[in-house]
Amino acid sequence: MSAAMLGWGGIVRLGLVQTALGSIVVLSTSTMNRIMVVELALPAMLPGALVLLHYAVQMLRPRFGYGSDVGGRRTPWIIGGIVTLGIGAVLAAIAIGWMETNVSAGIVLAAIAFMLIGVGVGAAGTSLLVLLAKRVVERRRAAAATVVWVMMILGFVVTTLAVGKVLDPYSASRLVAITAVVSIVALALTLLVVRGLEPPVRPIVVGDAAAVVVKPAFREALAQVWSEPQARRFTRFVFVSMLAYSAQDLILEPFAGSVFGMTPGQSTQLSGVQNSGVLLGMILVAVACSIIGGPRLGSLRTWTILGCIASSFALAGLAVAGWVGPGWPLSLNVFLLGASNGAFAVAAIGSMMALAGAGRESREGVRMGLWGAAQAIAFGVGGFLGAAGSDLARVLLDSQGMAYGIVFAVEGLLFMVAAVIAAGVHQSTVSSQSSRPLADLANAMTNGEKAA
Repeated sequence: MSAAMLGWGGIVRLGLVQTALGSIVVLSTSTMNRIMVVELALPAMLPGALVLLHYAVQMLRPRFGYGSDVGGRRTPWIIGGIVTLGIGAVLAAIAIGWMETNVSAGIVLAAIAFMLIGVGVGAAGTSLLVLLAKRVVERRRAAAATVVWVMMILGFVVTTLAVGKVLDPYSASRLVAITAVVSIVALALTLLVVRGLEPPVRPIVVGDAAAVVVKPAFREALAQVWSEPQARRFTRFVFVSMLAYSAQDLILEPFAGSVFGMTPGQSTQLSGVQNSGVLLGMILVAVACSIIGGPRLGSLRTWTILGCIASSFALAGLAVAGWVGPGWPLSLNVFLLGASNGAFAVAAIGSMMALAGAGRESREGVRMGLWGAAQAIAFGVGGFLGAAGSDLARVLLDSQGMAYGIVFAVEGLLFMVAAVIAAGVHQSTVSSQSSRPLADLANAMTNGEKAA
């Protein structure tokens, strides 16, 4: 293995960055949302709009990726992103306290804060994925994606458990103090783990013609990436698949309560069942691609397509559950949906890492940013459309089960469309033999992950 490549220790260190990122994000998108709705009795639409704003700002991800491409280093962008994220989270906590006395001013500050949160997540997350893509050997990419995402979930869990114990009794000043402490700890952890992780950029020798590199403007770099057929197709795949993936988030628990009569505690446990399935699916793909290998079991392309198809069938099962009602094995169905989603997500992220270097050189950040922006937009739009679609269907139909079933069926159809697009990305890559990186990618995706 090349000395420039990351071993398992380096992968875990980057996973700790995701842990730090997740610890701040979960406060902003979960704890603070609940406080606005419950403690402050504000409309649920307000935190929903703020979260949507945080996703919308992530359309800047291609610009962040371009900046790291031009500079040649990713860790400064990771650190800067965590700093911005922490500042945004603290301002959001201050805004919530302000809403107690001046709602309008608090909302304005919260909007600014959530935009900063989106900027921080976009800058840090994009650069972290590019660093993984460039510094992890092909056969470890699925496992690396699993490690990093599981460690982000670990950040969610640890933070919510710890904050839950110290936040009561609630007060605005306590929320601000806790958010500040979490942000400082997250930044300290990030600074510690990225130290020495990336080699410094070699200084340019004056008079060395080979060292002179003409770097295009951002618009030109983005246009160059968008002109690559596989980059465009993969952008479409990311958007459609993440639209289907996210649309279920806001309606699964209401569906379980309305159609199956589950209590809030029972529907929360159902989410735990789904997350257990997600973890199993991630581990399955990581083991298949990194340990078992082979032209089929070790292929990220295979698992991406199979994960989409399996997710489609699982959502079709939930659509049937809406008609059948309590007699349907809901927990098993949800577990299978989670496992399918987990398998698809890890394989898609691994494919994203492989495709980041396919095409014109020194555009990895722009490509990753483009796909990150597509993902963020899909998450924001998918969550809103899933909830709005179920509301509309309930107005038009007499049966709540049928209303939810129609939405699940549409989501399943989207996953099938995503599977077809994923196969098209592979085919276009194989057909292009003029570029060596594309040929290498085709071999990797058809023959499985190989040792570097």
